[in-house]
Amino acid sequence: MTDPGLSGVFTAPVTPFTEDGSAVDFAAYEALVEAQLAAGVSALVPCGTTGESPTLTDSEQVELVQRTAALAKGRALVYAGTGSNNTKKTIEASRAALEAGADGVMIVMPYYSKPSQEGLIRHVDLVAKAVSAPVILYNIPGRCGVDLSVDSLLRVLDANPNVVGLKDASGNVLYCQDIVRRAGDRISVLSGDDVLTLPLMSVGARGVISVTANVYPKQVGDVVRAAAAGRWQDARREHLRQVPVHRAFFIEPNPAPVKAALAAQGRMHATVRPPLVEASAQCRAEVAQVMRAFEAS
Repeated sequence: MTDPGLSGVFTAPVTPFTEDGSAVDFAAYEALVEAQLAAGVSALVPCGTTGESPTLTDSEQVELVQRTAALAKGRALVYAGTGSNNTKKTIEASRAALEAGADGVMIVMPYYSKPSQEGLIRHVDLVAKAVSAPVILYNIPGRCGVDLSVDSLLRVLDANPNVVGLKDASGNVLYCQDIVRRAGDRISVLSGDDVLTLPLMSVGARGVISVTANVYPKQVGDVVRAAAAGRWQDARREHLRQVPVHRAFFIEPNPAPVKAALAAQGRMHATVRPPLVEASAQCRAEVAQVMRAFEAS
C-alpha cells in the first residue's frame, strides 16, 4: 500500500531570483510557500524543473529545501526534486535534500543520455536503495527523450518498496490507466500536466504536481478535491474553467509564463536563468488577458 499522504495538490514552486538573476530571492520564495500552505496544498516539490533546478547551485538547492521544510513542517509534505542524468549526483543530491529536511525526493528520468529500459531501472534502483525515504519518479518523455515503460515500473516496484509515487507527464491517459490497472495501490499516480489532471484522475490518478498552483492553489485544489470526492460534475466545470490558464502558462517554456504571472501580481521578478529567457511581451499580454478573464468568471 502506498503512502496515504500521496494525494491532492503538490505544488512545484518556481524559484524567484533577484532582478539580475545572480541570487535566489528567498523572501519572495518564502512568501510563495506561505501562500501555498495557506491554500491547503498537500505537498511542495521544491527544486524541480519548474524551480529551474538545472541552473541552481548545490548550496542554493539545499537552502531552498531547508526553508521549504521549515515552513511546511506539520502543514504539508516536502518532496525535493533531486534528479539528473548522473546517477551518482542524484544520490548525493537526494541525501543532501533529506538531510535538509525533505520528507522524500522526486527523481526525473535521466535525460539526454537516453538509457535503455534496463538503464532506467538500474538508475532508479541505485537511487532508491541509497535512501530510506519515499521516492516519486517523474516520467516526462517529451523533455527527457526516454519513457519509463509500465513493465519497467512494475519491476522497480518489486525491488524498491520506497518508490511510492509517479509524476505522469507522458501526456497519455492510457499510460496512467495501465499503471493503475496493473499496479493498483502499489503506487500513487499524480498528474504532471495541469491540463490533464481531471482526465487522469478519472482513471485513477490521485492528484497533481502542479505549475498553475503557483498562482491559483485554491482553484487547482477545488478540482482535485471535487474529483476525489466523486463530485465529477463540479470537478469538470472547474477544470474546464481553468484550461485556458493551464495552456497560457505553457505558451513559452516553463516557468517563464508562470513567473510573468506572479510578477504581474507583484510577488517576484519575472527573471529566469539562462538558457531560459523571460516571457516575451506577447506572452505576458496573453497571460494577463487569460488571467483577467479567469478571475472575472
